[in-house]
Amino acid sequence: MKKLSALLIAVALIGCGSRSDKGGSGGRTLIQNKGSDTLVNVAQAWAETYKEVDRNVAVAVTGGGSGTGISAMINGTVDIANASRKMKDSEIEAARGNGIEPVEWVVGYDAIAVYVHVDNPVESFSLEQLAGIYGDGGATEAWSDLGLEIPGCDSSEIVRVSRQNNSGTYAYFKQAVLGKTGEYKLGSRDMHGSKDAVDLVHNTPCAIGYSGLAYATDDVKMPCVSRGEGTECVAPTVATASDGSYPIARPLLMYTAGQPEGAIKTYLDWILSDVGQCIILEKGYAPVRAVSCEEPA
Repeated sequence: MKKLSALLIAVALIGCGSRSDKGGSGGRTLIQNKGSDTLVNVAQAWAETYKEVDRNVAVAVTGGGSGTGISAMINGTVDIANASRKMKDSEIEAARGNGIEPVEWVVGYDAIAVYVHVDNPVESFSLEQLAGIYGDGGATEAWSDLGLEIPGCDSSEIVRVSRQNNSGTYAYFKQAVLGKTGEYKLGSRDMHGSKDAVDLVHNTPCAIGYSGLAYATDDVKMPCVSRGEGTECVAPTVATASDGSYPIARPLLMYTAGQPEGAIKTYLDWILSDVGQCIILEKGYAPVRAVSCEEPA
């Protein structure tokens, strides 16, 4: 029986099927979903709502970063990997080395907002200015370099808040702001999660950070961002993420190990339905297409 069970599990993994929930009853299915901290809140909302759609399916959601989720998908320990960046060539090669052909699903869009303390008078940044602050070799080290005085920041030092390097947000900000060959300066405060980055900016008058738009609060400020001198400065919003006018907008992704079947395919189809897309809109992200959502009663 043990050999038979192992064989059935192996077949299910090869076919990108869902995992059996040993703690459940009567053939209940457990879908393991892991990865991006940007997506974790909406992924949890999808999972909670889906309980009412199919009581025989449970979705277990964990964060840890895009790289962590993608690695777990490659190793066959999760069914769906959440990612706020595209898979790297090295990750695709590793997957193919394990006999897996990753399939990418665009489930929404996000704007990576630049956050500063609510008392910071700055109203706008250009990509060049952000590169000067965050990029290796960038000369901007103090708010006074930008002609600014920050209440509560007597030293004028720019405290750079960033993310750990397994984060999709870290990777996409690097690509969009620093370019393909650019590197981050050393000495930033690298946070585990999206919320942690925003919280640190809220509590640190000298700070600047970046995170997903959905983590915005009234306790921080989000300046507009321009692509360069003489170009429009665009505020991070659901609309500007959707139409791509915001300079640091990106797709939000899910990856499966091959074409999904059964409960996983049904779940992904539901995420892309009007109901699923209205949930991502409610959480502060842009849906993959225009949807009409009912106002809550």
